[in-house]
Amino acid sequence: MRLGKQLVTALLILAVAGAGWLYFFPRSKAGIDRTPTAATEPAVGQRRGGQALPLVVVRAASEAKINDKLSAIGTGKAKSSVAVTPFTAGRLTDILVTSGTKVKAGDVIARLDSEAEIILVDKARVALSDAQTKLKRAESLRSSNTVSAVQLSEAALAVDNAALNVREAELALDRRAIKAPIGGIVGILPINAGNYVTISTTIATIDDRSDLLVDFWVPERFAPSITVDLPVTATSIARPGETFKGTISAIDNRVDPTSRTLHVQAKIMNPNDALREGMAFQMSVAFPGDTYPTVDPLAVQWGTDGAYVWRIADNKATRVPVRIVQRNTASVLVDADIKPGDQIVAEGVQSVRQDGTVQIKGQPSPQANTEAGPTASVGERG
Repeated sequence: MRLGKQLVTALLILAVAGAGWLYFFPRSKAGIDRTPTAATEPAVGQRRGGQALPLVVVRAASEAKINDKLSAIGTGKAKSSVAVTPFTAGRLTDILVTSGTKVKAGDVIARLDSEAEIILVDKARVALSDAQTKLKRAESLRSSNTVSAVQLSEAALAVDNAALNVREAELALDRRAIKAPIGGIVGILPINAGNYVTISTTIATIDDRSDLLVDFWVPERFAPSITVDLPVTATSIARPGETFKGTISAIDNRVDPTSRTLHVQAKIMNPNDALREGMAFQMSVAFPGDTYPTVDPLAVQWGTDGAYVWRIADNKATRVPVRIVQRNTASVLVDADIKPGDQIVAEGVQSVRQDGTVQIKGQPSPQANTEAGPTASVGERG
């Protein structure tokens, strides 16, 4: 009896459900209409059957140069710099320059006591005059055969020796005057008049700062690109905002095996004498460099065969192998078959497949023409 009641209840439920179906879907009584409607048509961005296309974010590839600029810290020095020392020892009697004096090569900057040398010059000149007088007498007596040819020759030799003695005495006197070997600016004088000096005592330092030489070191990867006369730009740390032009003047013949750097020297112009020896400079050298495509750091993926990115063309994905050249904060330089402007997937890479169709965020959905197929209603078939 209980089973009968359950069967009756079930039949009533089925009857009510069938009546509701016929009420709400009256067209189902004539058969299944296969013409797409709003309820059956797939939504925008979806495949037929309800499967959504992978949604991705793309960013255009660009390009950048590397190894096109070198920056290094260098130390400046004068084009020529000399520590002036005397030829002989003696008492310093006069200093004719002060710190900052501009001198020319050959200018006298100091003198040593020279009384003894003056006396020697006078004695040598007197001896030369006497020898010359004897030679003239011998020449006049030679005509009468009073003096032999040998005596005449000896008189001439005495004149020559006396002349050499004069030159020697004059050289000794001249070296009591301390002269500038080069033109330039005199530095701070380390001694005063009255000091006794020797051949190792520095009288003054002279710097020729018409041009400044800057020594700096570059990584060995730039060694093939560095050439003499290559333009450089120098910025003095002591004079910010000012730049000085110059060229590479010398390159060392070997790379330091410890630091793996190459010693380079540049010459920069110093027309207003604004720069000093020992100053630090920020040196910049420009090169042609190497150009590579750049992609978003998030675009680079890794597989068993190495790194790759997804390139999108006509909403189709293509896997492009890449070799990473340099990583930067905002981009990655790669060696790959990528051109500037190519659309590279940056987000949503986990859903992309080779030759698969994707939906690009912010762009219209691709038309799934090949997936729609023909439309027809049941009863229209031939």
